[in-house]
Amino acid sequence: MSDPVRLLIVDDHPVVRDGLRGMFVGDPGFEVVGEAADGAEALTMAARHRPDVVLMDLRMPGMDGVTAIGHLVAADDPVRVLVLTTYDTDADVLPAIEAGATGYLLKDAPREELVRAVRAAARGESVLSPSVASRLMGRLRTPRQPAEEPLSQRELEVLTLVARGSSNREAAARLFISEATVKTHLLHVYAKLGVNDRAAAVAAAYDRGLLTPGGR
Repeated sequence: MSDPVRLLIVDDHPVVRDGLRGMFVGDPGFEVVGEAADGAEALTMAARHRPDVVLMDLRMPGMDGVTAIGHLVAADDPVRVLVLTTYDTDADVLPAIEAGATGYLLKDAPREELVRAVRAAARGESVLSPSVASRLMGRLRTPRQPAEEPLSQRELEVLTLVARGSSNREAAARLFISEATVKTHLLHVYAKLGVNDRAAAVAAAYDRGLLTPGGR
């Protein structure tokens, strides 16, 4: 018979911890080695009891779950962490997975699903609730938008003059630069704003607040 899975329960609500403990203590395949009410206590308890799996809530006072996950998986003897929370928003799911969580379940999961998930986590297998899996797949299928690169001061000056109706030659004279340099600045502006011409550049700049009526 294999050794029982050593489990540490982390949640800031005592009633939740009691319920989870009661769920596992009657199963010979598990040993609840400790409980913690926040991330900092979880780190202390994990170092002391060396659990196989940490069942981790995310939103807790003091050190939150995501921060604790990062410490636990980066330790010399890393621990597998299975998130058990009420929240499945991008703001909760993605940081937890990126921090190194082995799995992510919601608190409305049936007991049988939770038990299977803890066993799978102990084996190093990833377990995700259906809604979380769908959310992650959706993010993978959506092309990531490139980060916006800010316009330089000179590019803003050129664009401001263009917005006021100046030609490239007039803008060059006002800024004491060559007409070729103005064209180069405009090409950079087009690339950064994702447009192809002067009118679109001006419209995009107003839309993003880079230019304002009566000013820049």
